Amino acid sequence: MIPPRLSVRAQSLEPSATLAMAAKAKALQDAGHPVIAFTVGEPDFRTPAHICAAAKEAIDQGMHKYTPVPGIPALRQAVAARLKESIGVEYAPTEIVVSPGAKYSIHLAFQALLSEGDEALIPAPHWVSYPEMARLSGAKPVIIETREEDGFALTARAVEAAITPRTKLLVLNSPGNPTGGITPPDEIDRIAAVLERRGVWCVSDEIYDCLIYGGAALRSPAAVSPWNREHTIVINGVSKTYAMTGWRIGWAAGPKDILKAMDDLQSQSTSNPCSISQAAAVAALTGPQDSVADMRKAFEARRAHIMEQLAGIPGIACGMPAGAFYAFPNIQQLLGKTYDGVKVETPTDFCMAALEKVHVAMVAGEPFGSPRHVRLSYACSMEQITEGCRRLKEFAAKGRP
Repeated sequence: MIPPRLSVRAQSLEPSATLAMAAKAKALQDAGHPVIAFTVGEPDFRTPAHICAAAKEAIDQGMHKYTPVPGIPALRQAVAARLKESIGVEYAPTEIVVSPGAKYSIHLAFQALLSEGDEALIPAPHWVSYPEMARLSGAKPVIIETREEDGFALTARAVEAAITPRTKLLVLNSPGNPTGGITPPDEIDRIAAVLERRGVWCVSDEIYDCLIYGGAALRSPAAVSPWNREHTIVINGVSKTYAMTGWRIGWAAGPKDILKAMDDLQSQSTSNPCSISQAAAVAALTGPQDSVADMRKAFEARRAHIMEQLAGIPGIACGMPAGAFYAFPNIQQLLGKTYDGVKVETPTDFCMAALEKVHVAMVAGEPFGSPRHVRLSYACSMEQITEGCRRLKEFAAKGRP
């Protein structure tokens, strides 16, 4: 019997919905259509000049060789300093692994912690890759529903109710993608207490920690207690904070034995992160931080603008996101209708029809765990937000029962 061409793992894997929709939008743009893209979650700003200058200097100085697998010492020290300042937890450089992107850092954490038959608790709405990463690790993703009326904040009660003897870890993402929701510090304390009492690990994805608005406060579960510090893998990187998505630098911090396992896994897969990008990341973390404040201010203004625009579209309801750069409007009232001859039953139908009819690209809520929402990234200009929402209003008005 001839074995199948693809492994069972490859056959079962779902592609990234955000990148797939971005590719469709790009194809239409390349064909000459005036697409407004609210798809990919990356800042539209340029990487700050002093960071680019550090990369050029690294090239000129011949930093072209392999580096230590977990990252150059200067970068791991800079990450440790950043973590001490931002979350109040001290890490030794040996407790930090730098990887080619925070996404890969999460993958390594799952690979190091999860085994066949384990369960990974994942609050929904969730980033599209968490469940797939859990499955790639042989684990079962267990979805915990959060409530729209609570700003999609996770609760300790919901975590406690979802834990079984097979539960190995909880994924926490605050501020969250796709909702921009933040779990309040006091609730983080209660969640951390549940995890400690039940012996459950936490993978805390804190990639949007510098993009919070309106005086909202953050707390890392690693800072709650010594036990939580030793049973939390903190994930972060330079992509969102410094507009460095393409540089591919992320990191994980946690107990030495788990980080050593992640180091070993990385050594057998990607080897070290890009040497030049590491030099740039050192400059990002240790250099001027003015650009971070400027970008956050711009995103906060865009947040206010897109919320105002969405509020003017009948059939759409959207709570104010507290962080990140996403709006996650509820479009349930717009489903079950026909738009210019196209029947729309689901958020996926709505997004495909809006892309075809008015050239507005969004990401459907289903891959994020919601059959009622769509995600719009407001990491784009004010003009694009205005025009994109104008087209959406025009499209929504065409809906007929």
